[in-house]
Amino acid sequence: AGAGGAPPTPPAVLADGTYATQTAVEVSPSLAAAALAPSTPSLRALLLGGDFFLGGVIAGTLTKLLLRLRALGALSTGALNKTTAEAMLYIASILRLGDSAALPVPLDDDARDRMGVCLTLLARPDEEAAKVWLEDCRASFSALTREKQASEAAAARKDSAQRASQPDDLIDFVQLKSKKGLSQIEIEDEVTTDLHRATGFVEAAEADAKRLNRVLQLTGFSDPVYAEAYVTVHQYDIVMDVTVVNRTAETLQNLCLELATMGDLKLVERPQNYTLAPGDTKTIRANIKVSSTETGVIFGNIVYEGTGYADRSVVVLNDIHIDIMDYISPATCADVSFRNMWAEFEWENKVAVNTSFTDCAAFLNHIVATTNMRCLTPMSALEAAANECGYLAANLYAKSVFGEDALVNVSVEKAGDGRLAGYIRIRSKTQGIALSLGDKITLKQKA
Repeated sequence: AGAGGAPPTPPAVLADGTYATQTAVEVSPSLAAAALAPSTPSLRALLLGGDFFLGGVIAGTLTKLLLRLRALGALSTGALNKTTAEAMLYIASILRLGDSAALPVPLDDDARDRMGVCLTLLARPDEEAAKVWLEDCRASFSALTREKQASEAAAARKDSAQRASQPDDLIDFVQLKSKKGLSQIEIEDEVTTDLHRATGFVEAAEADAKRLNRVLQLTGFSDPVYAEAYVTVHQYDIVMDVTVVNRTAETLQNLCLELATMGDLKLVERPQNYTLAPGDTKTIRANIKVSSTETGVIFGNIVYEGTGYADRSVVVLNDIHIDIMDYISPATCADVSFRNMWAEFEWENKVAVNTSFTDCAAFLNHIVATTNMRCLTPMSALEAAANECGYLAANLYAKSVFGEDALVNVSVEKAGDGRLAGYIRIRSKTQGIALSLGDKITLKQKA
């Protein structure tokens, strides 16, 4: 029996006398194979590959060209209607292509809506809509271009403003400088200042002042063993310098710092035993490896043996929370790359806005400073939207030390009672960044 439109064939007789059925199936080339064919034009190949953002651009371009052609009045009504119908046929064909199940990527809602708006405008031209498409869109694009050029110029000025030695600057040699007119105290002060600059003493003093802000207290002052830790976060490991003080009047034997981790943290070394005399101090260093960008917790206790009793005593330590802000840093990327990553990343965390801020721009600045991210949306557009419309939408971007991308979209509006409402959506390739950033924003979004 024939199938697929092929002519029927007579039944075949096998060697044992039974009948065999032959079936002819007509195989048509797939859309993916057609897109990869060398004879396929580039524009058609991109559309067959699922690039429907390009389809929206094509629809918008055809619409603007026809609106400008209509405004010029160079064609007769019949010729203009024929050209408009041909453009509508192209847009409708792209929409029909998006509904095909053979495409690797389905048609997204943004491109579908854009092409639908273009079809509606071409079917029923409107003077006000034509003004928006031909004049206002061009003005918006010009403002965006000027904003980008101004930001690039500001970055270039900032780079050029960095202090550097000029080719004709003088080099002072202390051994060759004249000592005439200088007292002995001035000479010694100048030599001391040069030594401090050469040895980095000034930078070391500033670093020590900042180091005190990162000291974490692990036990209470009334505990027999006082402990505090200084946590240093490098790219792939965490170094904990734990200072242990024996506050008792007896010697503590077999003192051991036992640590445990939760999250993608791993202890590298086994704990060692120490002996502390009365009032003695010991610094214990612990190395912890980090495998992903995720908020981790380090907890543990100090176990020791006294001289007057046989049982071991335990002092429970306060938990140490490793902040995700130590792993991510502000970064920048193109708008097209941001959209592609937003469509590809599968992990999303949606946080409702619950804040005491009443200004959209101030709330956005607070979120940017809290999450250590960079705002990709121009600030001029954000200020205009917040002041005139009462709502704001911005994209934030950051990159972790492990090369992971973190995307954040902030959408807020001012309600009738003056409070802000909206959502903050976080997307990433891994679950840890999405959850940790969501917890950070939930904790810090209030003023």
